[in-house]
Formats: sequence, structure tokens, C-alpha cells
Amino acid sequence: MKSLWILTLTLGLALGGAIGQAEEAKGHESSEAAEAAKNAPALASALKDVTVSLEDGLRASESQGKPISGKFEVEDGKLQLSVYTEKGGQFSEVIVDHKTGKISNVEPISEADDLKNAKKQAAAMAKAKGTLADAVARAVKAHGGYRAVSAAAEVERGEANAEVGLLKGSSPKHVDEPL
Repeated sequence: MKSLWILTLTLGLALGGAIGQAEEAKGHESSEAAEAAKNAPALASALKDVTVSLEDGLRASESQGKPISGKFEVEDGKLQLSVYTEKGGQFSEVIVDHKTGKISNVEPISEADDLKNAKKQAAAMAKAKGTLADAVARAVKAHGGYRAVSAAAEVERGEANAEVGLLKGSSPKHVDEPL
């Protein structure tokens, strides 16, 4: 009887932990969605002259390692296409020129939160059966009129997925695409 009680307690704690993690992930996703909605008008305006797609930027960065995430962002008032890559356990931020598709800068990732996220994304890509660029291309094709503005590898329910941020005008949308 005691072992049944211990098993029940262990399962309950494990389930409670899993539920807590799921709630934390949902909270994080909803805060990301709110941030995306807030930034969407400025990003949409900045993207008007962009000739390089997120998929192209991800592919261009492959010379620096395996792309694990990427996004268009306004940094210091300027638009940039930033891709995180992993190569041999080392992580880099690759800046791709959004007009030419050529790499303009590569720096090692050293900031603690960025490094933590990069490690999680690399672990997800290790489980992936395809590339992040291919997952982004499928998401764009499935959502006509939208442009991909961000993508990050993640593990959900043990499976590798790409969380893809899309933008149509200034209306953001997030979708998951299997990796």
C-alpha cells in the first residue's frame, strides 16, 4: 500500500510539474504574442523595402552553422535580419543584409539569456528531420499573404517544431510547423 501511495504521489508531482511547465510556456507565448502585436506596425513599416525573405536569410547563414532561429527586428532604429546558428557546440548571431542576402556580421553569442535560448533551440534542431528554412517556407505557403518575420526551433510534447511568426500588413500571427 505504501508503494502505491508513493507511486501516486510521484505521478501527481510529475503531472503537476508538467502542467506548471505547460502553463509557464503558455504564459510566455501569450507575452510574446502581445509583444509581437505591439511591435507589428513598426516592423511592417520597416519591412516595406526588404528584398530578402526570412527563408533566404536562414539559408544564407548556413555557412556559419545550423540555423536554430531567426527574425527581422528593429535594433537601434534600424531593421536587421538576425539568425542564431550552432556549429560544434558554439553559438553565433549572424546578421544577414536584408537587401542583398549576404552576411554582414557574425558574433559569438555570450549574453546569458540568449545563450540559454540558443541551447534550447539547438536541442530542438537536434531532433528535427528537416531545416528551419523549409519549415518557414511551408508556413508561408499555408498562410497566403503572410510574410515570415521570425522562427525558432522548440520542442513541444517531445517533437521538434518551428514556432513561426507571420505578418500580413500589421496583423501578426504565430503558427507551429513540424521540423
